[in-house]
Amino acid sequence: MPALDLDGLVLTRNGTRILDGLDARIPAAGITALIGPNGAGKSATLRVIDGLLRPDAGSVLIVSQGPVRRAHLFQRPALLRASARANVALALVPLGLSRTERAARAHAALVRVGLGHRADAPATRLSGGEQQRLALARAWAVTPDLLLADEPTANLDPGATELVEGLIAEMARQGAKVVLVSHNLGQVMRLAADVVVLARGRAVEQGPTRALLTSPEAPETRAYITGEFPWTSFAAAS
Repeated sequence: MPALDLDGLVLTRNGTRILDGLDARIPAAGITALIGPNGAGKSATLRVIDGLLRPDAGSVLIVSQGPVRRAHLFQRPALLRASARANVALALVPLGLSRTERAARAHAALVRVGLGHRADAPATRLSGGEQQRLALARAWAVTPDLLLADEPTANLDPGATELVEGLIAEMARQGAKVVLVSHNLGQVMRLAADVVVLARGRAVEQGPTRALLTSPEAPETRAYITGEFPWTSFAAAS
């Protein structure tokens, strides 16, 4: 599992400072959640980690014993104008698998997310929830070392949310490091071992999930958690 060292990240776009000297040490094991208000820089942080955005200053160090295979789940899945099956199989081409192996793995991934019966359907004609599950199938199929998940259940119904959460947890158990962005603090409590709180482009607090969510120290964290009240019902029942 790779560990991540984010050092002094600065990112400015259209005159707006999105990341403002962000420092964070993300451990190798398990699931780390990035939380914070809208505009805090969470999605930008994932994109910088993935190399999709180049920071103006600072660095991302991925500490690993070998090459790191990455997968990124976006809030709105980026899908090819092809069948669901082809979307998964094409993601496997860089792995050097035979066509037979790619087909078998793609089929298994679609079945795993409940889309086996939709394998030949055009990906762009799937419902929003089905498209997100397809994106997860594509990520699951490549067995990533690092999974970056940006609000992966934001537009899903409870049943699909449970399935996606289960798959993300399974990928972490199988060895993937997961960095999860979520506003659903119940989900964060269920999945994440530790949390990094972002505010105004900086990391203002980090620690074990339950301790941080129940006894936050930074005023920015307290303000954010107070505003996201639904999670408290879950916490009280746990």
